[in-house]
Amino acid sequence: MPGLSLSSFSFEDVPTSEVDAAEELYGGLAQDVRDLNDVSIRTRVDAGAVERARDLVRQAAEILAADAAEGPAGIHFNAEGRSWNWGNAVVGVRNAVAPPVRLEWHDDGTVSSRLELGTPYEGPPGSVHGGVSAMVLDHLMGETASERHTRVTVTGTLTLRYVQPLPLGPVRMAARVSEVSGRKVTVTAWIAADEDDATPAVEATGLFITPRWAQEPETPSGIGSLD
Repeated sequence: MPGLSLSSFSFEDVPTSEVDAAEELYGGLAQDVRDLNDVSIRTRVDAGAVERARDLVRQAAEILAADAAEGPAGIHFNAEGRSWNWGNAVVGVRNAVAPPVRLEWHDDGTVSSRLELGTPYEGPPGSVHGGVSAMVLDHLMGETASERHTRVTVTGTLTLRYVQPLPLGPVRMAARVSEVSGRKVTVTAWIAADEDDATPAVEATGLFITPRWAQEPETPSGIGSLD
């Protein structure tokens, strides 16, 4: 894949305890921004209140910009096998655009997640945007293909079947590997409302590829999916 190689990953000489502490600190900030985004869509306050709120947001942006890195957040790893991609649009704990998705690996090979897709992710009235469903499924499936981050994978093809609208609110999704052939991994998945009797709103099948450069001995462990 053009633009991706071992040099795309950045080694950071920091202990995992510091990474975890930074995630807790800045992850809280990202959640506040998510809450702000949600309420900014729904608010009906008057012009004066909006202007006061905008002034506070500009002040916050100025405070945070006082020491901000340039360029993309990227993927980093340390000597303890810990990796982090805080800017990722799906799982980035420091990215307010991300829901964020948190994954659970199960003994039967299934990977699942429960998440909240509220007002900021709306497409059709009261329903999750189809592109958002595709995005979170793509990441879930890539992580599933990575077999608990033991191999690096990228998306080759992704086929989606939109069965019915996915209501805004709590949703759940799951994926599993259905076939492995050399560098190719086939994964199936679905996403549905998080209700006991809910049936899949979107079903997906994807082909994920391990790039040749990712098979080199120098490839850092714990990276997993690059989606």
